[in-house]
Amino acid sequence: MTGSAAIGGWIAQLVFWVLIAIGAGSRELGLKAVAVFIVMWLAGLFGLPHLVLGVMLFSPYVAVLDIVLVFLIFKGDVKL
Repeated sequence: MTGSAAIGGWIAQLVFWVLIAIGAGSRELGLKAVAVFIVMWLAGLFGLPHLVLGVMLFSPYVAVLDIVLVFLIFKGDVKL
């Protein structure tokens, strides 16, 4: 990926790890939930490349994980 898609992918990765840290630190996510999300991230990292065009699906996959983490940690959408 190049250009803005690559930047979006990097932002999704950064936000994922920040949300994992916030969720674990604030105790909104238990240890089991943190482990489940990391396993799902690893499953996407190692599993998606085996699909046709799966490499291009990793960033959107991580973005969906980010959305679920936001809903779990902040109990809904973040108000801007």
